Amino acid sequence: MLGFASLYPAYIRASLAKLRRMRKLCACFLLVALLTACGQAWNDPYPAGDGGRNILYTAFIDRPKHLDPAQSYTEDEAAFTAQIYEPPLQYHYLRRPYELIPATLEAVPQPRYVDAAGRELPTDAPVERIAESIYELKLRPGIRYQPHPAFALDAAGQPRYLGPDIAAGRQGVGDFPETGSRELSADDYIYQIKRLAHPRLHSPIYGMMADKIVGLKELGDSLRATARELPADAWLDLDAWPLTGVERRDAHTWRIRIKGKYPQFLYWLAMHFFAPVPREADRFFAQPGMAEKNLTLDWWPVGSGPFMLTENDPNRRMVLTRNPNFHGETYPCEGEAGDREAGLLADCGQPLPFIEAAVFTREKEAIPYWNKFLQGYYDASGISSDSFDQAVRVNVGGDVALTDDMRAKGIRLFTSIRTSTFYMGFNLLDPVVGGLDEKAAKLRQAISIAIDQEEFISIFQNGRGIAAQGPLPPGIFGYEPGAAGINKTVYDWVDGKPRRKSVETARQLLAEAGYLRGRHETSGEPLVLYLDTTGGGMGEKSRLDWLIRQFAKIDAQLVVRSTDFNRFQDKLRKGSVQLYYLGWNADYPDPENFFFLLHGAETRVNYGGENSSNYTNPEFDGLFLRMKNMDNTPERLNIIRRMNGILQHDAPWVFGLHPKSYTLGHRWLKNRKPNDVGNNILKYQRIDAAERAAARRDWNAPVLWPLAAGLLLLLAAVLPAVIGYRRRERRAAR
Repeated sequence: MLGFASLYPAYIRASLAKLRRMRKLCACFLLVALLTACGQAWNDPYPAGDGGRNILYTAFIDRPKHLDPAQSYTEDEAAFTAQIYEPPLQYHYLRRPYELIPATLEAVPQPRYVDAAGRELPTDAPVERIAESIYELKLRPGIRYQPHPAFALDAAGQPRYLGPDIAAGRQGVGDFPETGSRELSADDYIYQIKRLAHPRLHSPIYGMMADKIVGLKELGDSLRATARELPADAWLDLDAWPLTGVERRDAHTWRIRIKGKYPQFLYWLAMHFFAPVPREADRFFAQPGMAEKNLTLDWWPVGSGPFMLTENDPNRRMVLTRNPNFHGETYPCEGEAGDREAGLLADCGQPLPFIEAAVFTREKEAIPYWNKFLQGYYDASGISSDSFDQAVRVNVGGDVALTDDMRAKGIRLFTSIRTSTFYMGFNLLDPVVGGLDEKAAKLRQAISIAIDQEEFISIFQNGRGIAAQGPLPPGIFGYEPGAAGINKTVYDWVDGKPRRKSVETARQLLAEAGYLRGRHETSGEPLVLYLDTTGGGMGEKSRLDWLIRQFAKIDAQLVVRSTDFNRFQDKLRKGSVQLYYLGWNADYPDPENFFFLLHGAETRVNYGGENSSNYTNPEFDGLFLRMKNMDNTPERLNIIRRMNGILQHDAPWVFGLHPKSYTLGHRWLKNRKPNDVGNNILKYQRIDAAERAAARRDWNAPVLWPLAAGLLLLLAAVLPAVIGYRRRERRAAR
C-alpha cells in the first residue's frame, strides 16, 4: 500500500497542471470580458450576425390555424395575413376616427345606385328604391406579387412547376429553386371573391356575402353540385364559373354589384377576405401530394404586400421577410392632434416598409415572454396580470403611469380603448328572465345595477377597461361620452361623472318584478338563476365567486353551469341557456356591426344568427333597419340614441366593459401607435438597431464576479501545495 509521501509528487504534478489550466482560463476570462463589452450578450437568443440588422422581434401565443384569406378570421392570424395580402382599401395609420384610404386602388370607390329597372338613382335616393349598389374599383398599375414558384415559367413560357410528382422531395416553398412574379390584375380580386363560395374552403363570411353580392349564392350552389361529382382532391378552376354580380371591365378595373344599399361594404373591402389570390397559386398548391406536406395557401400565402412568409413553424417560430417587389408606398404625413409631438410624423414621405424582417417566436407562458422583453429581446409586449404591478402604477385618481424601473429603461406605454364589447346576456325566451313585459325588464335592470362593473374592472382587469353604457365602444359613430351617453337605468350623473345606482334601488326593482327579498311574490320560491359558461382559465374560480356575491347582494342565487365550448354553443343554438357571457370585436368601425347583435332577424334560435339573447323588439328592429344603411349624419345619431334608450330599458344584456389595451414598447421601436381596426401596421414601424444592440449589452452584461471568486478560491487551494513542492525541489538540488 502506497503512503501519502509516495503520492505527493503526483499530487503536485496535478496541481501544476491545474495552475496552467487556470492561467489559460484566466486569459479566456479576460478575453471574454473584453469581447462582452463590445459584442453580443451571452444570453442573446438570436444569431450573432443579426445583431445590427433592422429586424423586429416579437412573440405570438396561439398558433395560427388559417393563413388562406378566404378562411382566416382571427386576430392572431391577422398578425400575419395583414402584412402579406393587400385588399383594395386600408385604414389610415394615424388618423382617428378611422378613415378608409386606398391600398391598391387609385381611389376609394363611391357607389352608384340603380332601381329594379336598372335606372340610375341620385345619391340621396330613399333606401327602399335602391335595388343595387354598384362599386367600380380601379387598380393602380405596376403592383407586383412577391417572388413565388407558382409564377416561375420555363423556356416555352409555361408554368415550370406543374406536373406529376412535383411535390416529391420538397417540404416548403423554398425547396422550389426558381421563382417568378407578375403584375396584380382585376382577375385576381375576382378569383378571390369566387373562392368565398368554394364548398371546400368554408369561408366564415360566405353566408353574409351571399346575401349581399349579386350571384354569389348561385355560384356557391353550382360549385357544391360540381364538387359532389368530383374526387375530394380535384381542383376546381373557378375561372370556369361566371359570377354575375362581379364584372371585369379591363385588366385593372372591375365592378361589384351589391343588393340594395349597404354602405358598410367599403369596410369589407379593407379586409383580407377581398385580397387578391392569383389563379396560378391556387393551381400550384392544388397538385397531388402538396397538401400532405402543408404546401397549401393555408400554410404558404402568396401576396403583394410589404412582407412575405419565409419561415413557417407555428409551434416554434415564424418569419416575415420584406417583399422585394413591394410597390412604392410611403409613410403618412398627416395624423391627429399630438402625433407630431409624439414623433409619429418624423418619417413623413419615407418609403415603406422600414424593417427588413419580423421574427415571431412562440411563447406559451407569460413569464418567459415578459422576461425576454425586459432583456430587450422583444421590441414590444403586452402586460399580463402577473407583471402589471411591475410595469404600471395607478394613482388614486385612476391615472396610469409607468413605474420608475420601466421609465429608467426608456420603455413607453401605449393605451387605447378597444373597439370591443363584453357582456352578460339574458335569454329572452327563458320564462324567468325573458320577455319584454315591465316586470321582466325590471328583473334584468336590477341585475344590471347589482353587478358592479367598475369593481370587476379594478379587481380582475387591473383597471384595463371602461364600464359599457350600451353596445357601442368608443371610436364607433354613435358612442357619446359623458352625461349624454350614460345608461340612465343603471347610472346617475353626479359631480361630472357616472355613479352606479345603489343596491337598494336594485332591490326595489326586484321587488317590483315580483321578487321581494329574493322570493317569488306568490309561490315564495327563491330566485335561482343559472349562468352557462365554458369555464377554465387562470382566476376563473375567483371571478365566478365574485359574480355569485354580486347576485347575493339582491338576494338572488346564482348557479354556475360549466361546460365545454361545443356544448355551450349547442345550448346557445337551442336557446337552453338562461344567462351567458360573450364578447364582440368590431369587424369594421360602424354601429351596424354592434347593433345587429340584437336585431330580431339575427336571433340564434329562429335564424341561426348572432343574437344569442333572442331579443326581438319591433320598435328597435324598425330603427335598426333605418339606421344600418345611413351615412353618419345627425339624423343617424338621433336614431342611435333612441336605439340605445330602448336597449337600456329592456336590458337584454348586462352591459359589461370595453377593454383597454396596454402595450409596452422599447425606446428604439419607432412609429408605434395603437390601431384596433387596421392590422397591416408592421410596415409603418421602424427599429433603431444600434440603440437596441447597445441596450441589450447593458441590460445583459454577465455577472462575472462569482466566476472570478471561484478562480481565486481554487488558486488559494492549489498555490500552497505548488509553493511547497518548489521549495522541496530546490532543497534536493542543493
